[in-house]
Amino acid sequence: MRGMAVVAVLTVIAAAALPAVLASGLSKLPVRTGLEASLRLQNVKAQASPIALRGGACDMPGMTEEEIAHELSRRKFYKAEQEAEFVESHECITPQQQDPAYRLAFRDTDFLLREELRPVRFQLELLKPEMLLDEAGIGSTLVMYGSARIPSPEEAGTVRAAATTPEKQAVAERLIAKARYYEEARKLAQIASRSAVVEDGKRHFVICSGGGPSIMEAANRGAADVGADSIGLNITLRHEHTPNAYVTPHLSFQFHYFALRKMHFLLRARAVAAFPGGFGTFDELFELLTLVQTGKMQPIPILLFGGDFWSRVVNFEALAEEGVISPADLDLFHIVETAEEAWDHITAFYGLDVA
Repeated sequence: MRGMAVVAVLTVIAAAALPAVLASGLSKLPVRTGLEASLRLQNVKAQASPIALRGGACDMPGMTEEEIAHELSRRKFYKAEQEAEFVESHECITPQQQDPAYRLAFRDTDFLLREELRPVRFQLELLKPEMLLDEAGIGSTLVMYGSARIPSPEEAGTVRAAATTPEKQAVAERLIAKARYYEEARKLAQIASRSAVVEDGKRHFVICSGGGPSIMEAANRGAADVGADSIGLNITLRHEHTPNAYVTPHLSFQFHYFALRKMHFLLRARAVAAFPGGFGTFDELFELLTLVQTGKMQPIPILLFGGDFWSRVVNFEALAEEGVISPADLDLFHIVETAEEAWDHITAFYGLDVA
């Protein structure tokens, strides 16, 4: 019962905090209102110097405690970080202080990882990337889905050499034949990143990938080729430990929850390019198609690279003929073969006149 009560309280807290964020399209966090809002910049400036806790008061060079107390723009509560540093500066000498129960809740990793704290972890994975992407001036993204197994042209020889049986050799040759998609993904990222669409101080069509190898690497690599930032949304996997080397470090994120990762793929997406891939690519693509089909998301360019691949692995026309989707649903996506063709679709959709 106690665990159920904790979940209920935390759910109420999360429900109270999230609407303000979601109401603005998750583009900005709620800010203070009234006098505090008007003084916010002054407050930040006033606290730029290091603050040390001393006997329960702020120690500011050149100011007395009385002057600090009467300063209008200064916050009257210590920040959580300051309080935590103050607590940790004291030696834990009593049994009470040494017990985990005495730890500050937000500094207690064991507590935060408990089953009952899942709603809080959901909120953290929602807010952290949203806040950092907003601070980085990311207005929208070009999301690129695709296989983690297709080699780059440079890796083709290694893949071929690793195939030790006729069956594996046949699979290796089929993967090597798809190396051209690595090059097209890289080229599309170069084109979009070089165009540098900026509105109201926000950058648009910033490349966003799953942060892993193969097609994902090609996307980030293409942006890096032209000196542009790109985003990587990694997921914790036992067989994949690090993001690819081309993701911009301060835009490299790691997720525990697939659902929150997929949400961040689409929150800022203004176009999606799907290259040949497996279950992960299908999961991401079909969720996107469902969101647009059901009206939960407004239409965006959805570009499927490789007509031969998609016509072989998914019979979209048969779905319409069987009546399980509408014929109009076939217009939700376009089959393309080259990066230039894909970019033409995107610019035409938004009426952009970019090189």
